[in-house]
Amino acid sequence: MLVDGEGNAIGTAPKKSVHGPDTPLHLAFSSYVFDDEGRVLLTRRATHKPTWPGTWTNSCCGHPLPGEPLHHAVTRRLTYELGLTVSSVDLVLPGFSYRAVMDNGTVENEICPVYRVHTDGPATPNPDEVDAVNWVPWTRFAREVVSGEMDISPWCAEQVPLLTALGSDPLSWPSADPAALPSAARAGA
Repeated sequence: MLVDGEGNAIGTAPKKSVHGPDTPLHLAFSSYVFDDEGRVLLTRRATHKPTWPGTWTNSCCGHPLPGEPLHHAVTRRLTYELGLTVSSVDLVLPGFSYRAVMDNGTVENEICPVYRVHTDGPATPNPDEVDAVNWVPWTRFAREVVSGEMDISPWCAEQVPLLTALGSDPLSWPSADPAALPSAARAGA
């Protein structure tokens, strides 16, 4: 779903056509999956992906289908990419957006609300999407990202400081009001 600078829907385009040197602003999401111990599930993007191949990142990112509520898109992609059974999906950063450029000139340009997800099951990575997974204590992960010790995707590097500002215990972060989502992301919210 293509969006304007205020987050209003202005059209749709195939995913492959919106990730290049002239990437238009579009709607996406990021999710951070936690277990009962407060560990976060990190994923390494498959090496054949066109954007940030082989890069460690947060649990899962993706794009909603036209008219699909974002929290449904989160669950759909977590099931497809990681085989996860999701017990809860909570909006935590409704207004996050970023623009990042790869060395080859490929651009990511997204309004990208961030979700906290809880699961109590194992991850089964889909090799079309994910090369590896690692459960890591949140506090260690956040410290390493914020200090620059960990090489991580650019969107994750921007999101982690915002998430740490919500509190040290990710299972206690407050849920955000879905009314704070950009208008294009409010379908079914």
